[in-house]
Amino acid sequence: MKIVVTGGQATRYVARHFIAGQTRFAGWLRVLLATAVVLFAPIVAAQDTIAPGAKVSVVSDHELPNVPGKSMRAVLVEYAPGAGSPSHRHPISAFIYARVLEGAIRSKVNDGPERTYQTGESWTEKPGDHHQVSKNASTTEPAKLLAIFVVDTSDRQIVIPDK
Repeated sequence: MKIVVTGGQATRYVARHFIAGQTRFAGWLRVLLATAVVLFAPIVAAQDTIAPGAKVSVVSDHELPNVPGKSMRAVLVEYAPGAGSPSHRHPISAFIYARVLEGAIRSKVNDGPERTYQTGESWTEKPGDHHQVSKNASTTEPAKLLAIFVVDTSDRQIVIPDK
């Protein structure tokens, strides 16, 4: 048995299946891109450079419905190789959980020892703690950490540099 497809049949097949598939794909792509713009626009608006090579971005900010006056903020801190942030504090209301997402971070809080945290390791900071060292431990690779704050909703400045 031999199947012969004429030019007209092939054209209709391509038009019906391939082009229609591309149109559906393009539609989904438009929806995906629009969603990304809506989701990430607040992130771009909430970025701040706190020192050369150090970028802080608020990636989530939600009031806690069961704790009036408190919010949970997720902050992405990105350090270029060798970069860090100056000695600082956070709002007196802030409890912080930090986790290294990429690379290694050198950290020193209060009078504790300076420690290097690797990818996947975490630490906490209590209200009023003094973060004396926060720096990328590598001079060749970038580093990222995610800090989750439970903080008074009215506290908008999350990094307060030493004077």
